[in-house]
Amino acid sequence: MKRITILIADDEIEIAELVALHLHKEGYHVIKASDGLEAVQAVQTHAIDLAILDIMMPKLDGYEVTRQIREQHAMPIIFLSAKTSDLDKIAGLVRGADDYMTKPFNPMELVARVNAQLRRSMQLNQPAAANKPVLEAGGLAIYPDQRTVTLYGQTVELTPKEFDILYLLARSPKKVYSAEHIFQQVWGEAYYEGGNTVMVHIRTLRKKLGEDMHKNKLIKTIWGVGYTFNG
Repeated sequence: MKRITILIADDEIEIAELVALHLHKEGYHVIKASDGLEAVQAVQTHAIDLAILDIMMPKLDGYEVTRQIREQHAMPIIFLSAKTSDLDKIAGLVRGADDYMTKPFNPMELVARVNAQLRRSMQLNQPAAANKPVLEAGGLAIYPDQRTVTLYGQTVELTPKEFDILYLLARSPKKVYSAEHIFQQVWGEAYYEGGNTVMVHIRTLRKKLGEDMHKNKLIKTIWGVGYTFNG
Protein backbone atom coordinates (compact mmCIF):
# COMPACT_ATOMS: atom_id res chain seq x y z
CA MET A 1 0.00 0.00 0.00
CA LYS A 2 1.33 3.44 -0.98
CA ARG A 3 2.60 5.49 1.93
CA ILE A 4 1.04 8.94 2.06
CA THR A 5 3.52 11.78 1.57
CA ILE A 6 2.96 15.24 3.04
CA LEU A 7 4.92 18.37 2.18
CA ILE A 8 5.62 20.90 4.94
CA ALA A 9 6.89 24.24 3.62
CA ASP A 10 7.87 26.69 6.35
CA ASP A 11 11.00 28.78 6.91
CA GLU A 12 10.56 28.44 10.69
CA ILE A 13 12.52 25.25 11.27
CA GLU A 14 11.08 24.63 14.75
CA ILE A 15 7.51 24.69 13.45
CA ALA A 16 8.33 22.41 10.52
CA GLU A 17 10.00 19.94 12.89
CA LEU A 18 7.04 20.03 15.29
CA VAL A 19 4.52 19.37 12.52
CA ALA A 20 6.70 16.63 11.05
CA LEU A 21 6.99 14.92 14.43
CA HIS A 22 3.22 14.66 14.82
CA LEU A 23 2.67 13.55 11.23
CA HIS A 24 5.35 10.86 11.59
CA LYS A 25 3.41 9.52 14.58
CA GLU A 26 0.40 9.15 12.29
CA GLY A 27 2.49 7.07 9.89
CA TYR A 28 2.88 9.71 7.19
CA HIS A 29 6.02 10.25 5.14
CA VAL A 30 7.08 13.91 5.40
CA ILE A 31 9.11 16.10 3.06
CA LYS A 32 10.22 19.51 4.36
CA ALA A 33 10.97 22.69 2.43
CA SER A 34 12.38 25.89 3.93
CA ASP A 35 11.29 28.28 1.17
CA GLY A 36 8.71 28.55 -1.59
CA LEU A 37 11.00 27.60 -4.46
CA GLU A 38 12.10 24.46 -2.65
CA ALA A 39 8.41 23.62 -2.07
CA VAL A 40 7.61 23.88 -5.78
CA GLN A 41 10.61 21.70 -6.63
CA ALA A 42 9.47 19.11 -4.08
CA VAL A 43 6.04 18.89 -5.75
CA GLN A 44 7.72 18.47 -9.13
CA THR A 45 10.00 15.66 -7.98
CA HIS A 46 7.85 13.75 -5.46
CA ALA A 47 4.34 12.32 -5.39
CA ILE A 48 2.87 14.68 -2.79
CA ASP A 49 -0.57 13.81 -1.38
CA LEU A 50 -1.10 16.96 0.71
CA ALA A 51 0.79 20.22 1.25
CA ILE A 52 1.00 22.35 4.40
CA LEU A 53 2.25 25.80 3.40
CA ASP A 54 3.31 28.91 5.27
CA ILE A 55 2.37 32.11 3.44
CA MET A 56 5.32 34.36 4.26
CA MET A 57 8.28 32.38 2.92
CA PRO A 58 11.51 33.42 1.17
CA LYS A 59 11.88 33.26 -2.65
CA LEU A 60 8.20 32.41 -3.32
CA ASP A 61 5.35 33.10 -0.91
CA GLY A 62 2.64 30.55 -0.16
CA TYR A 63 0.20 32.19 -2.56
CA GLU A 64 2.57 31.79 -5.51
CA VAL A 65 3.44 28.23 -4.49
CA THR A 66 -0.26 27.42 -4.42
CA ARG A 67 -0.80 29.00 -7.84
CA GLN A 68 1.96 26.88 -9.36
CA ILE A 69 0.73 23.70 -7.65
CA ARG A 70 -2.83 24.29 -8.86
CA GLU A 71 -1.64 24.50 -12.48
CA GLN A 72 -1.04 20.75 -12.44
CA HIS A 73 -2.30 19.22 -9.17
CA ALA A 74 -5.52 19.05 -7.16
CA MET A 75 -3.93 17.85 -3.92
CA PRO A 76 -5.33 19.31 -0.68
CA ILE A 77 -3.48 22.41 0.51
CA ILE A 78 -3.58 23.72 4.07
CA PHE A 79 -2.20 27.17 4.87
CA LEU A 80 -0.49 27.41 8.28
CA SER A 81 0.17 31.09 8.75
CA ALA A 82 0.76 33.88 11.26
CA LYS A 83 -1.62 36.04 9.18
CA THR A 84 -4.75 35.89 11.31
CA SER A 85 -7.33 38.33 9.93
CA ASP A 86 -10.53 37.15 8.25
CA LEU A 87 -9.38 38.86 5.04
CA ASP A 88 -6.16 36.84 5.13
CA LYS A 89 -8.12 33.61 5.55
CA ILE A 90 -10.48 34.47 2.71
CA ALA A 91 -7.54 35.43 0.49
CA GLY A 92 -5.92 32.07 1.18
CA LEU A 93 -9.06 30.13 0.31
CA VAL A 94 -9.68 32.17 -2.83
CA ARG A 95 -6.16 31.44 -4.04
CA GLY A 96 -6.73 27.70 -3.89
CA ALA A 97 -6.20 26.48 -0.33
CA ASP A 98 -8.63 23.93 1.10
CA ASP A 99 -8.12 24.90 4.74
CA TYR A 100 -6.43 27.63 6.78
CA MET A 101 -4.95 27.48 10.28
CA THR A 102 -3.32 30.31 12.19
CA LYS A 103 -0.20 30.32 14.35
CA PRO A 104 0.11 29.58 17.20
CA PHE A 105 -1.74 26.32 16.62
CA ASN A 106 -2.60 23.02 18.24
CA PRO A 107 -0.58 20.28 16.45
CA MET A 108 -3.28 17.69 17.14
CA GLU A 109 -5.92 19.90 15.51
CA LEU A 110 -3.66 20.26 12.47
CA VAL A 111 -3.29 16.48 12.27
CA ALA A 112 -7.08 16.09 12.50
CA ARG A 113 -7.51 18.53 9.62
CA VAL A 114 -4.88 16.71 7.59
CA ASN A 115 -6.70 13.43 8.16
CA ALA A 116 -10.04 14.97 7.14
CA GLN A 117 -8.61 16.44 3.94
CA LEU A 118 -6.94 13.16 3.00
CA ARG A 119 -10.12 11.14 3.60
CA ARG A 120 -11.90 13.28 1.03
CA SER A 121 -9.09 13.36 -1.50
CA MET A 122 -8.46 9.59 -1.34
CA GLN A 123 -11.64 9.11 -3.36
CA LEU A 124 -9.56 10.24 -6.33
CA ASN A 125 -7.64 6.96 -6.19
CA GLN A 126 -10.67 4.68 -6.07
CA PRO A 127 -11.34 2.85 -9.36
CA ALA A 128 -14.50 3.95 -11.12
CA ALA A 129 -17.16 1.37 -11.85
CA ALA A 130 -17.94 3.03 -15.17
CA ASN A 131 -16.66 6.05 -17.03
CA LYS A 132 -20.06 7.72 -17.14
CA PRO A 133 -21.22 10.92 -15.51
CA VAL A 134 -23.66 10.44 -12.66
CA LEU A 135 -25.04 13.95 -13.02
CA GLU A 136 -25.57 16.02 -16.16
CA ALA A 137 -27.18 19.43 -16.61
CA GLY A 138 -26.84 22.25 -19.13
CA GLY A 139 -23.59 20.95 -20.64
CA LEU A 140 -22.17 20.16 -17.20
CA ALA A 141 -21.14 16.57 -16.41
CA ILE A 142 -20.05 15.44 -12.93
CA TYR A 143 -18.09 12.21 -12.42
CA PRO A 144 -18.14 11.51 -8.66
CA ASP A 145 -15.93 8.40 -8.79
CA GLN A 146 -13.14 10.27 -10.53
CA ARG A 147 -14.11 13.54 -8.84
CA THR A 148 -13.90 15.34 -12.16
CA VAL A 149 -16.16 17.81 -13.92
CA THR A 150 -16.52 18.74 -17.59
CA LEU A 151 -18.40 21.62 -19.18
CA TYR A 152 -19.35 21.05 -22.82
CA GLY A 153 -16.65 18.41 -22.98
CA GLN A 154 -13.90 20.57 -21.50
CA THR A 155 -12.40 19.65 -18.12
CA VAL A 156 -13.08 22.16 -15.35
CA GLU A 157 -10.25 22.21 -12.80
CA LEU A 158 -11.81 22.37 -9.33
CA THR A 159 -10.26 22.23 -5.89
CA PRO A 160 -11.52 19.39 -3.66
CA LYS A 161 -13.76 21.79 -1.73
CA GLU A 162 -15.22 23.30 -4.90
CA PHE A 163 -16.03 19.83 -6.21
CA ASP A 164 -17.65 18.84 -2.92
CA ILE A 165 -19.87 21.94 -2.94
CA LEU A 166 -20.93 21.44 -6.55
CA TYR A 167 -21.67 17.75 -6.05
CA LEU A 168 -23.62 18.42 -2.85
CA LEU A 169 -25.86 20.94 -4.61
CA ALA A 170 -26.21 18.96 -7.85
CA ARG A 171 -27.31 15.77 -6.12
CA SER A 172 -30.54 17.46 -5.06
CA PRO A 173 -31.57 19.98 -7.76
CA LYS A 174 -33.89 22.75 -6.56
CA LYS A 175 -33.19 21.93 -2.90
CA VAL A 176 -31.97 25.02 -1.06
CA TYR A 177 -28.90 24.61 1.14
CA SER A 178 -27.99 27.22 3.73
CA ALA A 179 -24.36 28.34 4.02
CA GLU A 180 -24.29 26.66 7.42
CA HIS A 181 -25.44 23.32 5.97
CA ILE A 182 -22.90 23.51 3.14
CA PHE A 183 -20.07 24.31 5.55
CA GLN A 184 -20.97 21.45 7.88
CA GLN A 185 -21.32 18.94 5.03
CA VAL A 186 -18.22 19.93 3.06
CA TRP A 187 -15.80 20.94 5.81
CA GLY A 188 -17.11 18.38 8.29
CA GLU A 189 -16.85 20.86 11.14
CA ALA A 190 -19.16 22.85 13.35
CA TYR A 191 -20.28 26.05 11.69
CA TYR A 192 -18.33 29.03 13.00
CA GLU A 193 -18.47 32.17 10.93
CA GLY A 194 -18.17 29.99 7.86
CA GLY A 195 -20.58 32.04 5.76
CA ASN A 196 -17.81 34.05 4.10
CA THR A 197 -15.83 30.89 3.40
CA VAL A 198 -18.81 29.29 1.63
CA MET A 199 -19.58 32.51 -0.25
CA VAL A 200 -16.00 32.79 -1.53
CA HIS A 201 -15.95 29.19 -2.73
CA ILE A 202 -19.32 29.60 -4.47
CA ARG A 203 -18.02 32.73 -6.20
CA THR A 204 -14.85 31.05 -7.50
CA LEU A 205 -16.85 27.96 -8.48
CA ARG A 206 -19.25 30.10 -10.53
CA LYS A 207 -16.33 31.81 -12.22
CA LYS A 208 -14.79 28.49 -13.23
CA LEU A 209 -18.16 27.37 -14.62
CA GLY A 210 -18.30 30.57 -16.67
CA GLU A 211 -21.46 31.69 -14.94
CA ASP A 212 -20.39 35.30 -14.95
CA MET A 213 -21.09 35.20 -18.69
CA HIS A 214 -24.47 33.45 -18.53
CA LYS A 215 -27.82 34.74 -17.38
CA ASN A 216 -29.18 31.33 -16.34
CA LYS A 217 -26.86 30.25 -13.56
CA LEU A 218 -26.44 26.62 -12.51
CA ILE A 219 -25.84 27.72 -8.92
CA LYS A 220 -28.62 30.07 -7.89
CA THR A 221 -28.63 32.28 -4.82
CA ILE A 222 -31.85 32.33 -2.80
CA TRP A 223 -31.36 35.58 -0.95
CA GLY A 224 -31.58 35.25 2.82
CA VAL A 225 -31.80 31.45 2.58
CA GLY A 226 -28.88 29.88 0.75
CA TYR A 227 -27.97 28.25 -2.55
CA THR A 228 -29.56 25.77 -4.92
CA PHE A 229 -28.58 23.88 -8.07
CA ASN A 230 -30.63 25.17 -10.97
CA GLY A 231 -30.08 22.21 -13.29
